[in-house]
Amino acid sequence: MRADPLSAPLPVLLVEDDRLFAATLRLGLEAAGLQVFLAPSAEEALNLLDSVMVRLAIIDEGLPGCSGVEFAARLRERHGLPFIFLTACNNSGCIERAIGEGALAYLVKPVDVAQLLPMISTAMARSAELAGLRANRDQLQNALDQERDISIATGIVMARMDIDHRAAFELLRRAARSSRRKLADVARELVVSRGAALHHETC
Repeated sequence: MRADPLSAPLPVLLVEDDRLFAATLRLGLEAAGLQVFLAPSAEEALNLLDSVMVRLAIIDEGLPGCSGVEFAARLRERHGLPFIFLTACNNSGCIERAIGEGALAYLVKPVDVAQLLPMISTAMARSAELAGLRANRDQLQNALDQERDISIATGIVMARMDIDHRAAFELLRRAARSSRRKLADVARELVVSRGAALHHETC
């Protein structure tokens, strides 16, 4: 895996407390065209992420003061960053914990750059796929929310004006056109204002 010379190097975070091993991996990854930010502990990694942007984290599971699994959970909550686990543990429990925390790949030490590079490529591809799925899910949810608001707003207009569904919907459409706004935005405003009015009436 070598970065395209016309594009920026892939920035990755390597969280590893074995300094010699970390330095060796860093040299190999940088030779392959990646940009590597190195942190020997979870705390230093989190501090580093306040000042740099990376697209992938490579985490040693046996970090001092905070296990790799605990750190991965914090990393996901605070930064939503995809990650790969490096570990000396190869039993099923370790693997299940790593997968449970959302690891995109899992490598048992000793690990060399030749093993790590294809895992990085796979992890980045999987991360992009998951991001696309999340975007589609969010778009679908947004569409459903808009349809719900339009339906509720139409009902509000029907009740206020004592008209049927078709006429109420057409009134909303005309209001949206005249104000040069989206129908969903007009509907949402009506729903929110109605909710505020009901809250005021019951207080």
